[in-house]
Amino acid sequence: MTIAPAPVRADDPGTEEVTNPDLPWVVIVWNDPVNLMSYVTYVFQKLFGYSKEKATKLMLDVHHKGRAVVSSGPRERAELDVFRLHEHGLWATMEHDT
Repeated sequence: MTIAPAPVRADDPGTEEVTNPDLPWVVIVWNDPVNLMSYVTYVFQKLFGYSKEKATKLMLDVHHKGRAVVSSGPRERAELDVFRLHEHGLWATMEHDT
């Protein structure tokens, strides 16, 4: 006679860690000691099509506050924006908007 083990009840893995794919990503440009303020303003105008006034305001945020959010949107767009900013020598990262 063979005795089979009793069935084991598995715990439900649950859904405690839920990510919200609808949260936008933000692209942050950080201050650095290398790039001139005029160059940073130029890059913001070139890459994002910002007016000189808006690009200057963002550049001044980077300069005085140490960082500025320059774009937001889906993850793929944020990754592309970070890549393009890196190509222009700027220090940029992305994170979920809070």
